[in-house]
Amino acid sequence: MKSDESGSVLVVDDDNDVLYTARLVLRGLFAKVDTLDRPDLIPNYLKTCKYDVILLDMNYSRGSTSGKEGLEWLEKILRIDPIACILTTTAYGEINLAVQAMKLGAVDFITKPWNKEQLVTSINNVINLRQIESGGNKPKRNLVGSGNPGNLKYPEVISRSSIMAQIAEIIKTVAPTDASVLILGENGTGKELAAWALHRESLRSQNSFVHVDLGSIPETLFEAELFGHTRGAFTDAREERAGRFEIASGGTLFLDEIGNLSLPLQAKILTAIQNREVVRIGSNHPVPVNVRLISATNMPLYEMADSFEFRQDLLYRINTVEIILPPLRERKEDISLLADYYLELFSRQYCKQGIKLKEDTLQKLEGYYWPGNIRELAHTIERAVILCKCGTLTPDDFILRTRSKSAPLSDEPTIHIEDYEKKAITSAMSKHNGNLSKAAEEMGIARSTLYRKIAHFGLENL
Repeated sequence: MKSDESGSVLVVDDDNDVLYTARLVLRGLFAKVDTLDRPDLIPNYLKTCKYDVILLDMNYSRGSTSGKEGLEWLEKILRIDPIACILTTTAYGEINLAVQAMKLGAVDFITKPWNKEQLVTSINNVINLRQIESGGNKPKRNLVGSGNPGNLKYPEVISRSSIMAQIAEIIKTVAPTDASVLILGENGTGKELAAWALHRESLRSQNSFVHVDLGSIPETLFEAELFGHTRGAFTDAREERAGRFEIASGGTLFLDEIGNLSLPLQAKILTAIQNREVVRIGSNHPVPVNVRLISATNMPLYEMADSFEFRQDLLYRINTVEIILPPLRERKEDISLLADYYLELFSRQYCKQGIKLKEDTLQKLEGYYWPGNIRELAHTIERAVILCKCGTLTPDDFILRTRSKSAPLSDEPTIHIEDYEKKAITSAMSKHNGNLSKAAEEMGIARSTLYRKIAHFGLENL
């Protein structure tokens, strides 16, 4: 988590429960956290403080769901501070509103109800962006809506391997066309990053890039999410809503995990692609859509097509051009570059600048099989930075699982970073019999930071 040494956040929401939760979660992690239940007070606060992040709700009047007020305040804030970094908060069914906000200048959006990890990570990302671009330059913005190459969520590809150079050349050649692209590769190899690169280099780069994780959408909500619905089309359909195809029209639609679709849902996707139109639930009127389609999966689609688990006609529609991303073990010359990148990123995030990798440590990382690929490498570096007690990471700081090359590949189990922090604090406090100064010194953090983390984790009685 971000320490209390830097970062200022303003949260604007008319729901006092939301403001209370924001204060509870963010105080102790950032230097300054202010909350407002009235947007008309925003100008006065901006006169006295230049916030790193402004978390802005979209609706304030009772019963309002249009988001018009939020969009107006977004524009007012940017007139006062043209380089303000604004995160909008919207309900899950208001993604089209979030896209409008980003076209006006919002940095990103968080869907409600948000959880703690989602909120803190989003704010940290924006603060890191400000630090990277300090010096007066206007922050790069629009994580979904622009063709910005310095995008936080989608940074440049980091590589010096020949195989990735070939893939980069394919992307450069294919991107300006409207050809459908299928990206194949194991989990964690960067399929979403490749999809973004295709959009960024395309003629549609100034329009929306809409990422849809098909594996996370329940079948009962599939049509509503992809094709939209009319008001009253089903229970809880309180207003008309565009689907992801419509939101992406004019831009790029990225269908991630397409191999997870059942045959009936594959048929619905195929119909929309073939006809270049969608019909909202509750309507009989087709809506024309113009999207550049990019799909991705880690599943063997050709084998699935042979066994009739995946429609051959859909496969032919989505793979005019095919890009296969190599696993990290096949581009080992990139491991040192990626390790340095994530070491610098997480050292800054956790306020532990100056951490270095010993040469034998790097050799250990380069010799590992990385079944979880780049995602696993990033998580491994992050854990090591959090637990680092000095300025150098040794081989012993990285506990890598022994795995046979013939063993099936899968992502590493999810590890919650807060569990490591809590364990490290508990261990240090126990070792030094509750002496805060010595425990903080051993962990390499300020005493005030340790005190706040103890309160955060409820460890006051240790």
